[in-house]
Amino acid sequence: MPVWIQAFFWGLIVGSGLLLGAAVAFFSNISHRVIAAIMGFGGGVLISALSFELIEEAYRQGGFAPATFGFLAGGALFSTVNWSLSMRGAKHRKRCTECIREVPEEETKGSGLAIAVGALVDGIPESIVIGISLIGGVTISTMVLVGFFLANVPQGLASAEGMKGAGRSPTYIFGVWTGIMFFSGIASLLGYAVLGGFPTPVIAALTAMAGGSMLAMIAETMIPEAFHEVQGFIGLITVTGFLAFFVLVRIGH
Repeated sequence: MPVWIQAFFWGLIVGSGLLLGAAVAFFSNISHRVIAAIMGFGGGVLISALSFELIEEAYRQGGFAPATFGFLAGGALFSTVNWSLSMRGAKHRKRCTECIREVPEEETKGSGLAIAVGALVDGIPESIVIGISLIGGVTISTMVLVGFFLANVPQGLASAEGMKGAGRSPTYIFGVWTGIMFFSGIASLLGYAVLGGFPTPVIAALTAMAGGSMLAMIAETMIPEAFHEVQGFIGLITVTGFLAFFVLVRIGH
């Protein structure tokens, strides 16, 4: 299979975790405590993934300077974009209805589009990482794919539950997450095709940038849902997610 098709395919597979989470939220009634626990676990998995795979790989490829610059730039970029989207009604796009009520379209015009764009922005960094990982014919780590997929499920779950609670239609909900799944594949393909000719230090910086963006996303959109009302033992659940990915990585090596 050509590598560019692999890039698109793996991006699509990872993005399907969002659609799976949205489907679970739409067809079932899950309590806030369960959603928070799943979100905490997913946050731990993502933090572990960017710690042991992304930043370590960026440092190995380019050294301290590109990794540091890229990581800070990614965090700054995501926070800026997230702030802009928050002003347009997408602030609580990963919050379930029981936690915080999402803004309905009739109250804030354009909030539906802002939420959709916000959800897309959240998923782009990991998709680009998948594409970058395949540059040079390298086989992408199965553990990275598993970690990203597992972390995407709770994100789709909480966000879609909030959409449902705000009265958004099934067409809107599944249209958003199907589209994001597709664009995850496109972003992964672009990560491979566009960035393949860049020098190694630049690729290292871009990998770290994706990691910084992901950590900012976790802090600004996932943690608020997981730690709402300081749910008992949510910290332990997050630690468990972190440890689960770490164990998978070590077993895989």
